[in-house]
Amino acid sequence: MATVEKLPMLAVGQRMIIDQLEQLKAERPLVIDAIEEARAHGDLSENAEYHAAKERQGQIEAMISDLEDKLSRAMVIDPTTLSGDKVVFGATVHLIDEDEKPVVYQIVGQTEADAKSGRISYNSPLGRALIGRKVDDEVEVTVPSGDRFYVVAKIEFI
Repeated sequence: MATVEKLPMLAVGQRMIIDQLEQLKAERPLVIDAIEEARAHGDLSENAEYHAAKERQGQIEAMISDLEDKLSRAMVIDPTTLSGDKVVFGATVHLIDEDEKPVVYQIVGQTEADAKSGRISYNSPLGRALIGRKVDDEVEVTVPSGDRFYVVAKIEFI
């Protein structure tokens, strides 16, 4: 029997998926109306509006299916219930980079990652390198811009 791989995420990530799903489901009837309207114009072989609406309908259905799959496999983790001295999913990690600058990242799921706002996926190169580390551990990671070095300064579960 095949096992279903759980998809770890924070409550914020789950809410983002639910919101996207609701938007797409609200768009469904509008696309169906556009298909009907375009169909009423006659010859479908040269009807660009019809083909565009059908393509959009396919995109919406594929996205809905993908989001519903993610929600069905969601394993929502609340970082405030976690503790310990190692970096785990949901932890907020304070790092000192090689230029002695402080950097803060929260380890999150793939769907909610946004490096610019300090949220990195547990599957990213840095995320994988940080998992299991403790305070004062040195971390070396290869990223697209080259090798980076960090020291774990603090681990929080907020």
